[in-house]
Amino acid sequence: MPSPTDQAFLDVTADRLAALPAVGAVTLGGSRAQRTERPDSDWDLAIYYRGAFDPDDLRAVGWDGEVSEIGGWGGGVFNGGAWLTIEGRSVDVHYRDLDVVEHELAEAEEGRFHVEPLMFHLAGIPSYLVVAELAINKVLRGTLRQPAAYPAALRKTAPERWHGMAAATLTYAKAGHAPKGAVTQVAGAIAVAAAQTAHAVLAARGEWVTNEKGLVERAGLGEADTIVGNLTASPEHLAQSVGETEALLARAVEVARR
Repeated sequence: MPSPTDQAFLDVTADRLAALPAVGAVTLGGSRAQRTERPDSDWDLAIYYRGAFDPDDLRAVGWDGEVSEIGGWGGGVFNGGAWLTIEGRSVDVHYRDLDVVEHELAEAEEGRFHVEPLMFHLAGIPSYLVVAELAINKVLRGTLRQPAAYPAALRKTAPERWHGMAAATLTYAKAGHAPKGAVTQVAGAIAVAAAQTAHAVLAARGEWVTNEKGLVERAGLGEADTIVGNLTASPEHLAQSVGETEALLARAVEVARR
């Protein structure tokens, strides 16, 4: 539970955010919503708005930091936010368009999603990330429709799609990079494929993912670290390493789907 001082800070901050024009709900996410935070962890908040939200309204509150425009963090479902310092605390505020969120919830319930590139994410992010947030985050102000469970349809479609991308990534690495002794590119392909497969494994288990922190280890794919760490410039060894990765990832998905 937050300390009385932290709770007071959270209440005041949530009230200020909820009072912004077009905002219908405010949530607490990240480690603090899941009670896995450290004392120095950031505060991850999201504002859910309907219609047109103007970032200038957030700037006008007067908190120190950087406030992006809508779409400033990629332009997809993860469509912008702010990095702020409030009462000495590091606070991230994410913009969430309710029309987009509700659409992606309906899509996820039918097993449909797309993958978007996003800085700091090797595999990109699935559009159902915003649905994962709905399921995990703590609603502080307003009301939101939260999924009762991980959609059964998504548990069927997501593992195959994610693992399919991983398999294609490794196939290209084996044919295009390994014969040239391209260690960095093979290492990158293994890393991307491991992240993609981690999404597949966790989807098969019906476990939500909101970012890539600890993703590979959480999916039981830590052996990929050893494979990457042992890479050499030998084309034969690189091809062998890619093959070992293919087998590792295939086994993990098979086990998760049982």
